[in-house]
Amino acid sequence: MPAFKWEGKVYGGGAQSGTMEAANEAVVRSQLRHQRIIPSKISKVREKKPITIFKPKVKAKNLAIFTRQLATMVDAGLPLVQSLDILADQEENPTLKETLTSVKDDVEGGLTFAAALKKHPKIFNALFANMVVAGEEAGTLDIILNRLAGFIEKAEALRRKVKSAMMYPAIVTFVAVVVVGILMVFVIPTFEKMFREAHQQLPGLTQFVVDMSKFIRTHILIAIGVLIALFLLFRYIRKTEKGKRAIDGFLLKLPVFGILLRKVAVARFTRTLSTLMTSGVPILDGLNLVAKTSGNKVIEDAVMAARENISSGENIAEPLARSKVFPPMVTRMISVGENTGALDQMLNKIADFYEDEVDTAVAGLTSMLEPLMIVFLGGVVGTIVIAMYLPIFNMANAIG
Repeated sequence: MPAFKWEGKVYGGGAQSGTMEAANEAVVRSQLRHQRIIPSKISKVREKKPITIFKPKVKAKNLAIFTRQLATMVDAGLPLVQSLDILADQEENPTLKETLTSVKDDVEGGLTFAAALKKHPKIFNALFANMVVAGEEAGTLDIILNRLAGFIEKAEALRRKVKSAMMYPAIVTFVAVVVVGILMVFVIPTFEKMFREAHQQLPGLTQFVVDMSKFIRTHILIAIGVLIALFLLFRYIRKTEKGKRAIDGFLLKLPVFGILLRKVAVARFTRTLSTLMTSGVPILDGLNLVAKTSGNKVIEDAVMAARENISSGENIAEPLARSKVFPPMVTRMISVGENTGALDQMLNKIADFYEDEVDTAVAGLTSMLEPLMIVFLGGVVGTIVIAMYLPIFNMANAIG
């Protein structure tokens, strides 16, 4: 509970001052009046927080556990402030613990739960806060929190699947770069010196590898600088509207990864919109939130265009179909859901289907990439080894 420093005058007496713990300033004034003190100044005492350079990140798993536990407590009849106080005390993540304490103080001070959450957008995004608004207004906060926990868990599972698909080629590529770098910088110069002292005429492949080694050793710092500059340029372009739209569009058109990313985007869109609609969030507000949390500028543009058409009286399926972003099966199933009045259920079924499709795509991608990456790594290292041994074989044949 926050502390307040106060100054005032006692009825018929002199000045007094002190500190008092209370939920807010109004409670302090009320307590002082009961003590026959007229407050002249009240200020909140700022807590001295430890300086932390790197705060631990609040992971989706931490947020899902908190949401699930809060739903259980609210459903059991515990007051919201008491539930938040208990969860803040037992929370191990320092960042989430500090945030929950702040949310608890704000709620205790008179703010709604949703308004308190909106003060921490880095942890509780707009989707989370708006679903809590719907739950508070409808009196179904425990049900909404359970849905939120399930949504966060499924979204995190989907993210892990995509991450696992990208991890293998990234690791193999990193290993290949490290191995080739060691060979070029440390191993090839030794062979080059030996061949030079033997006055050996180098074959074309060997000469090419030796020249590459010289180039890398001479320009390695420039190459690293260029790579860093390209990375920073990519990040800058990615932050601009046009750049993000161009990069996201290019990623969706990639032969293998593009198909996977499109399936992930469809699963995320349908799951999020279904959760929002089931929770009572209006369709236009829901589409606005879905667009902002889509993670892909092309998908965001398609959803926002659909939102504008819906606000003009059109249904959802037709503008989504015209965007050419969503597969025909998705738009047709959405159309059926609209006509039958069960759009939220239909969206949920589409999400289930495409999450299974992502599982299959990730498994297929991994099984395809594994032999290709092994052949690639073996081919690069093998070519360098053969290039170095060709002159030795020529020397042996000459001696023979």
